[in-house]
Amino acid sequence: MKSLSKLSVLVLALLAPAAFAVPGVPAAAPKEAFLIPVKDNWEITISDKASPNVGKEGALAENLMLIGLQGLANTDAPRVYIEYPVTWHFHDFNPLKDFYASRYGVKWTRLDTADAALTQLAHFAKGYVVWDRHVRTSINVALTAAGVLRGLVVDESLIPLAEKHGLKPLADFRGKFTGQSDIQIYKWAYDTYWKDCSRDYIIWMGGAGGNMMEPGVADLGIAFHAFVTDLSANPKDKEEIAFHRQLLSELKPTAWIMGWHSYPKDTEGQWITLTSGYGLKAIGLNTFPNGTFMSQIGFSPGFKMTNNNHVTRDSVVKADKKVYICLVQSDSMGIGAWTEPERGKIPYNWEVGVDGAQWYPAAMEMFAKDKSPNDYFIGGQSGYMYPAAVPADRFPGLMNEMNARMPLMDQHTVGIMDHTDRGIPIGYFDLPKRCVDEYYAGAPGVIGFINGYAAAHTFDLRNGQAMMSYDYYLDEHRPVASATADLDELMRLNPVRPYFMLIHVRESNSIKRVISILDGLEEKPELVPLDTFLKLAASSPTFKVRYKDEKPAGKAWDAQTQ
Repeated sequence: MKSLSKLSVLVLALLAPAAFAVPGVPAAAPKEAFLIPVKDNWEITISDKASPNVGKEGALAENLMLIGLQGLANTDAPRVYIEYPVTWHFHDFNPLKDFYASRYGVKWTRLDTADAALTQLAHFAKGYVVWDRHVRTSINVALTAAGVLRGLVVDESLIPLAEKHGLKPLADFRGKFTGQSDIQIYKWAYDTYWKDCSRDYIIWMGGAGGNMMEPGVADLGIAFHAFVTDLSANPKDKEEIAFHRQLLSELKPTAWIMGWHSYPKDTEGQWITLTSGYGLKAIGLNTFPNGTFMSQIGFSPGFKMTNNNHVTRDSVVKADKKVYICLVQSDSMGIGAWTEPERGKIPYNWEVGVDGAQWYPAAMEMFAKDKSPNDYFIGGQSGYMYPAAVPADRFPGLMNEMNARMPLMDQHTVGIMDHTDRGIPIGYFDLPKRCVDEYYAGAPGVIGFINGYAAAHTFDLRNGQAMMSYDYYLDEHRPVASATADLDELMRLNPVRPYFMLIHVRESNSIKRVISILDGLEEKPELVPLDTFLKLAASSPTFKVRYKDEKPAGKAWDAQTQ
């Protein structure tokens, strides 16, 4: 028997059922599980008389306790599913609990109160950990401690409930961090707990700040014994960014960063530039729900993920002298327009990424079974990273992960976005030639590549594989008439036919709105799915090969010095 390649071994590892349940390793679905609702209120209750919000009752404490309890109960099996409100960011996941029941046969037992939840599940905790409602950062320290010590996360108001169910204090942070900065608090947490934390996972509990927190990934943090933080990636925060780098440098090269950056502290570009500089991949957002449950349940027995493929890598097509438009909606799987009634009326391409087979297989199965003939799933790099910032020695490993996962999702096209922070306004997404070279070398079997977020100018054609950049970014706030006029002008500015117009549809746009924009165009283009679009572009390349001019040529982006 011939020896297996590294890629084949990785594919087999991903396909093989787990010998035992563990988050991030899909296995069989349970016959029964608990369903626990949380409240649509993510604010911290303030009792400090000096605060302008004194007396305001928030539900964060109870919600956080229940999500943390989920992490404890799901550490070795998918036992608990949190029912998030319909307003939760990942609203397209709301039908998933019904899909688990109808497709997988999971029988739900509802636990409608915190008391009921602890009656059934308190035995998964070894005690409780108390955070300080006057020091927001203490929540992240409490989550770290809870993962290491296996504790229930509570504020002072929930101590009686925890003790009612026989739990004793493991750590109490009330008053411990008063007057301290975030960097002081996190360094204390590092000195106390880092030695016992995972090097495979770290949690960035960012997103909203101030008196609010949306800790959707808290269950993963506790189950993984992960360090939980929201350290800044903003160069002006010199101490925080230095400590940030230290943590990243101590993770394994294959580690996952789960969650999202802190909006009050830094930008997405600053954060992903920094994490990519260590060759690490992020999975967002901080609101990502039920990760410990979804990632332990694979596709249902006999199911194989299928896409609406229209061409293959070797297909031969020929473009006519017309305008071709391809619509790509980002962030669709969970927070996009999937549940809208207009879906299916026009060819639409949904940015999925390749990690759904590991982190939310049942959700991908639900989307796949619900897809119309006009829905096409786009693949892409493993996790969220900026290729221009990734060290050259880390790039092949990321490509191997991508190539191993794409067949599981029946994906054949690759989406790329690089916004490596260079201190410039958002909207610059071009790739240097060295990055383009890496994608062509690392993914020779895909149909082609698309690049950008806002409009970009990176184009290439090699071995029948086109790399196309977005010509237009459809902002959800752009008036319909203005967007139509923009597209008309693009067609006038590009008179040679065929003209291939790739449009990024921001996920907050409705499909109905997109249809109304296209209906107003002077020249009537042909809407095509992405795989067809890329083959047509490769057949009649009316675009010019172009890359970002990187000086000095070939110099890698050094996140350490930014």
